[in-house]
Amino acid sequence: MEFILVGFQLSKPLECFLFGVLLIVFLLTLPGNLTIIALVCLDQHLQTPMYFFLCNLSLVETLFVLTISPKMLVSLISLDKAISFGGCIAQCYFYFSFGTCENSLIAVMAFDRYVAICYPLRYATIMNKRLCVFLVLGCWVGAFLLLFVPVPFLFHLSFCGSNLIDHFFCDYAPIIKLSCSKNVHFLLICETFFSSVLMLSSLSVNGFSYLYIISTILRMDSTKGQKKTFSTCASHITVASIFYGNAIFMYSIPSKGCSQVQKAVAVFHGTSIPLLNPFIYSLRNEKVKEAFKDCLRNSFPH
Repeated sequence: MEFILVGFQLSKPLECFLFGVLLIVFLLTLPGNLTIIALVCLDQHLQTPMYFFLCNLSLVETLFVLTISPKMLVSLISLDKAISFGGCIAQCYFYFSFGTCENSLIAVMAFDRYVAICYPLRYATIMNKRLCVFLVLGCWVGAFLLLFVPVPFLFHLSFCGSNLIDHFFCDYAPIIKLSCSKNVHFLLICETFFSSVLMLSSLSVNGFSYLYIISTILRMDSTKGQKKTFSTCASHITVASIFYGNAIFMYSIPSKGCSQVQKAVAVFHGTSIPLLNPFIYSLRNEKVKEAFKDCLRNSFPH
């Protein structure tokens, strides 16, 4: 009827310290991403495809954090580390759905930058409102439909041994490893294959997009123009590099168990990346900073 989240198995002082750090990260992540969403929705200068995708990315990351952080924080300071069977499957489903959606949105943002730099005169025509809405809906709906089969399949597994999940949240592989069903090894192979295909598909879109972007930048006559054009992609490259680096390490490399290193990377992936993204985009983006200043001036005119 329930699972026990083992977590990091640290001493109580270290768990309290980790709780404090993660609580601060959590409390900074929510307003950071919600600020990006509010600015994009309220400021007319940010009503462009690039910021429309950024707004959805911030929304995904807000929901992603809310999926795992509250239970993780409670488990760190509480003796009760149990989670119901249904709650565990639901957490697993939403965790991977939001993660898959973020993976797709990063690829869409790379495609957007490709069109903006390689076809600047046709950008407004190609990236029209209808296409942008279609791409975003495809990311959201596709992510939830893709995970609708593998994750709910966990309900049909038999669990006849330990109920200790060697993780701080309900990850797919640790749940499967607790099962005594005959097809467990097949499911683990399918999970690794599924994660790898999703990651490689998104990476391919990013890779080809930036190959064309870099070749276009190198053909520019002006050095100043090259630097300015490349700077518009720097934020996205930074976010994509961090996201794919962590995701590949966690889900595309098979392992017999969940090591402390993998848990640490999972914590960083699930908490710090959603915190870093709004700051990376806002600190490097003049339009976002101007929109924020205008919002402050309008809120506090004197």
